[in-house]
Amino acid sequence: MSILKRLTKEEVPPAVKEIYEKFGRERGNVPNMFRVVAQRPSHLKTMISHYSMVMSEGTVPPLLKELVTVLVSRRNNCVY
Repeated sequence: MSILKRLTKEEVPPAVKEIYEKFGRERGNVPNMFRVVAQRPSHLKTMISHYSMVMSEGTVPPLLKELVTVLVSRRNNCVY
């Protein structure tokens, strides 16, 4: 059971709903880490900017970056 609440689309302010909708279109869901940070919209926007940069730049393919993220989360018994 999670200690931190993961906000649904219905629970977030309008500015965050736009972010949720974009993730929904691009990924099919909003990752839990973003749903938790959504409690602080300014933090979420900063986190999204950082995430986008990390995932879109460099020579490592985005799919491999995502796989590493999932594996590290699993290794640390983190619900991803």
